[in-house]
This record gives sequence, structure tokens and C-alpha cells, in this order.
Amino acid sequence: MAKIPLKRQEDIGLSPYDLKFRGQHRSKEVQMTVFDINAEDAQEIIIHSVEELKSYQGKLIWLNIDGLHNETLMRELINSLQIPAEILSDVMEPGTRPQTEEFDDGLFVSIKMMQFDESMNQVSIDNLSIIVMGNWLITFQEEQNSLFNPVKERLKKHNKRFRDLGADYVAFALLDVVIDNYIFILGVLGERIEELENKMVLNPDRDLLKTINLFKRQLTDLGRYIKPAREMITSLVKMDSYFIDERNYKHFKELHDNINQAVELLDYYHEVLYDELNIYHSSMSTRLNDIMALLTVFSVVFIPITFIVGVYGMNFDNMPELHIRHGYFIVWGVMLIIAVGMLLYFKRKKWF
Repeated sequence: MAKIPLKRQEDIGLSPYDLKFRGQHRSKEVQMTVFDINAEDAQEIIIHSVEELKSYQGKLIWLNIDGLHNETLMRELINSLQIPAEILSDVMEPGTRPQTEEFDDGLFVSIKMMQFDESMNQVSIDNLSIIVMGNWLITFQEEQNSLFNPVKERLKKHNKRFRDLGADYVAFALLDVVIDNYIFILGVLGERIEELENKMVLNPDRDLLKTINLFKRQLTDLGRYIKPAREMITSLVKMDSYFIDERNYKHFKELHDNINQAVELLDYYHEVLYDELNIYHSSMSTRLNDIMALLTVFSVVFIPITFIVGVYGMNFDNMPELHIRHGYFIVWGVMLIIAVGMLLYFKRKKWF
């Protein structure tokens, strides 16, 4: 799980209009990619300057920018596309909370996207900022990743549908992939959580307790991003925005259902872990009680035997039993009879 981004001391007191990158450099260079969604197909083109965007005026465009640390580029976007400085200031702060905001010429959305790395067995977290301005969709990511490859494939196969429904529909498709990954990651984590239950019943040990605490920490970290995302999606669905076509509101309502499903899964697995923790403590308590019961049984068995040995261990001269020829064997026989008799009695009572 990625670490929680913390505010640096030098960022305290900065104006919301200051275009300063407030995160960690996760990409060496900033890359700009244009998806030209025309009537025939969707072309993916890498561009090297903001000036090249002028040739795409009037078209349905998805501009994706990987890397947030180029302050000069951000100023050029302000001048060329008339994006408010406070919006791009939020874009350049990856630690910002998921939010949605409508400005004069467009709609701004920020959300955390997650990707599960099977080889590393960990979840990477990246901040995604989306700006919808008429026929233009602009996305900002901290670094390049393959999360949106399914959307790119759909753009190439169903470009006409995307062109008809507009930039806000492309934004929906991206958000849909982000939320689907929430559900997928929770499912992967949930399978591992449910596997613990059988191990816990068969052989509860301290390693299982460490695993439970690890899963609790991971769910807490995921919830720190998923629950604010639900608030953002709820605000987006309730927003009567000029920049979301009426035909596409039903799709954004699907997003709301999906994010609710993710939160429900999160809460469910929290409860499962809580139950497993109770099972663990109950199993350990039962095991301890069984051990104490067994020790108590043997203690009770040895009490009369210890009494007999103590009596005949006294050094008095006038003890007639000491002079009986077979006294030693008789005492052993009596002690064995007492011990076996008590064990049979306890077994019949099912005390062990």
C-alpha cells in the first residue's frame, strides 16, 4: 500500500493560485498524449508542446498528461485553454481529497485511482484529475500506467459511440474503470481474508493475529480513499451541471451504484475481520481453558497421592505401617487405585 501523502513544510501557506507541484516526483518527464476521436477512428498521438493543440480545435479530444511537476506547461495550459489557476493548482497537489467543482468553462473532478500489482503483491495509488471543457477532456496523472488501456481499446472499436455521447461520456468511462478497480482490489483482499477463517479454526496462532492486523490496516488505507470518492461521486450525480449531457446522467448514476458497492464490500470485510478477531480470541481462550482443565485434573489427582506420601514421609518411630513386610507395595497399589479411579470418574463426567 502506498504511503499517505503528507504536506511538506515549504508548502504551508501557499496561495491556492500558486502553480507549484506539491507531491513527489514519480515521473522524470511530462508526456502529453492526444486521442483524436473522429468519425472514422480514434488516433493516439504524442505531442510535445501546447502549441500543437491548436490544430485540434473544434474536435472531440482526450488530452492525457502524465507528470504534474512541469510548472511552465501548466501556465501554458492556462493561457491556451483558459483553465483557472486554482483548478490547476489543485491538479498539482496529488494529496488533495477527491472533489468535484464546476467553473465558468468546465467541470473539474479529482479522484484516487488504484492498481493492483500481482508481481509485487501491492496496491499503487495515483491521483487522477479530470477536466471537461466542451468537446475536450483533459486528464492529469502522476505517472504513466496501464489502467486506462481498456478505455483506449473501446475508443478505437466504438469511436462513433464516444463521439456521439461527448467528452463527459469519456470521463464516465475513465471513472468507471477507476471504481471497477476498487471493487476488484477489495475482492482480491476479501478472498484472502475469508481464507483465514479455516486456518483460524484449525490452528490459531500468533502469526494469524499479525495477518489480521495487517488486513485491517490495508482496509483502513483503502477506505481512506474509497469513502471520499463516494462523497465526490454523490455530489457529481446530484449536480445539475451544464457540462454533463442529460443522456449521460444515467451512466453517472451507475457510477454511484458501483461506488456504493465498493463501500459495502469495504464495510463487509471490516466486519469479517472483526468476527475473525473474535474467533481468534475465543479459540485461544478455549485452548487456554482446555490446558488449565487438564492441569487441574492432574493436580487434583496428585493431591491425595501427595498427602499419602507426606504422611509416610514423617520421621516418627512409632509408625506401625513402616514395619509391614509388603507396606511399600501396598501404598503404591493404593495410590494407583486412587489415581486411576479419579481419572475414570473425571472421564465419565467429561471434564477432559
